[in-house]
Amino acid sequence: MAASFRAGLARLRVDLTPWRASRDFRILLISGSIFFLGGMVGYVALPYQLYQLTGSNFAVGAMGLVTIAPLVVFGLYGGALADHVDRRKMLIGTGIAQVVISAAMLGNTLLDNPQVWLIYVCGGLNAVATSLQRPSREALLPRVVKHAELPAAVALSSLMGQIGQLAGPALGGVLVGSVGVTWAFAVELTGIIGATLMYVGLRPYKSSEHSTPPSLRAIGGGIVYAFRRKDLLATYLVDMVGMFLAMPIVLFPAFATEILKEPKLLGLLYSAEAIGAMCASLTSGWAKHVHHQGRAVVIATMCWGAAVGIAGLAPNIWFAIGFFALAGGADMVSVLFRSVIWNQTIPDEMRGRLAGIEMLGYSLGPLGGQARSGLVADLTGVRTAIVSGGALCVIGVMGTAVWLREFWRYDARTDEHAVRERELRTAS
Repeated sequence: MAASFRAGLARLRVDLTPWRASRDFRILLISGSIFFLGGMVGYVALPYQLYQLTGSNFAVGAMGLVTIAPLVVFGLYGGALADHVDRRKMLIGTGIAQVVISAAMLGNTLLDNPQVWLIYVCGGLNAVATSLQRPSREALLPRVVKHAELPAAVALSSLMGQIGQLAGPALGGVLVGSVGVTWAFAVELTGIIGATLMYVGLRPYKSSEHSTPPSLRAIGGGIVYAFRRKDLLATYLVDMVGMFLAMPIVLFPAFATEILKEPKLLGLLYSAEAIGAMCASLTSGWAKHVHHQGRAVVIATMCWGAAVGIAGLAPNIWFAIGFFALAGGADMVSVLFRSVIWNQTIPDEMRGRLAGIEMLGYSLGPLGGQARSGLVADLTGVRTAIVSGGALCVIGVMGTAVWLREFWRYDARTDEHAVRERELRTAS
């Protein structure tokens, strides 16, 4: 019985094989942790500053509207670039741009009257830099680890990012509540500088011989490929529906301050989802044994919505933190299996463009959801916005799964795209 218990624990334990086997994977992992730590401090500081300056939930959520157009345009273009240029150079160049933008945000906080318009401008420019960078970063993952190690690599990447996301909001909440947003933006700037310096240590990753120069035709080819593959289309749509309808984060300042009367615990509210996600990552060893990954994504996203809706009914902040943590764990399971489907089935010469589309999928949903949540909260109340969003998420994801039945039947062992990529990676 003891042996069976130990075997069960081993099945849950996170797989460290990619960390031991690949130097460049370690660089990506550590740089990502530093980046997320600083970025999540700024993630708390920016909406807090906007809310303090405007007193409007919609003004906070409107940041999502400002960044939508840059994400769409430059996300697609950044994906096409990632398929044609050295991905290492893309990371370094866009990292330098992010340093400049973050420095401008820091400088704005030092003004006697910080400018709201400048916050929105910097937010839009940062969306441009992020959109150009992220496809190259995402497209590197299948290049730095073996095909069979991709589930473990995705889990480790998520875990290290979650550590930054967990510590970042907690630190950000302490900083904005004690010494102000200036110090929070200074920490964000330091993290971006550190990550960019680490990118310099990566090996060059030039495009494949089948790559095409960035153009509307190349971008269109990636879009057509994604829409023809119902499994890929479903990964985008399920996440977008879930995040658009249930994303509650923009309401956290008002939820903690006005509803739950615990402004000092705002940082923990931001950290709750990362706690749940980290627990899911630490016990992710079982994921490599799952082959029906589509249905895992659907179920996990519905659980995310249900947990968010229940959190909106919280009688106290600890109840809310607990259910937001459950939501984060469910979301992590969805992220894990969506990433595995992407990384195990997309050809390398298409990986950048599809990474750009992926980025739009998991960016536009939350950004649009922030604007939706802020508007509903201003019209009906914070609790109503959170609870109704969670309920609509469950209904919307269920409807999407019924519409795209092929996704529910997806099996990594027999899917033609997964089989082809597995054979190509084995041969190389």
